[in-house]
Amino acid sequence: MEEQQSNSIAAGMNFGDAIKALKDGHKVARAGWNGKGMWLALMPGFTIPKGMVNERTRKFVPPDQDIECGAYIVMWTAQGTWQPGWLASQADMLSEDWAVVD
Repeated sequence: MEEQQSNSIAAGMNFGDAIKALKDGHKVARAGWNGKGMWLALMPGFTIPKGMVNERTRKFVPPDQDIECGAYIVMWTAQGTWQPGWLASQADMLSEDWAVVD
């Protein structure tokens, strides 16, 4: 009988493994983070059509232009807020305690 391959990814990943998991659509987190319930996800790029841009944003871009938004990493914080534009620290990049938290 052939063994079924598991879709789960073990804990103890490095940062490169965590980035790959993000690109594969998983949420990831570090065991070493102080806050509980924190995780990261990769938000894909998208286009906001010129007619859909809100006034808060419109003042910064030409009026007849779509807005191309690049992909970004978002963090779900310990306070339960959505924080776009997360950046890794030196400790995050060098740690080996990353895990998928799906």
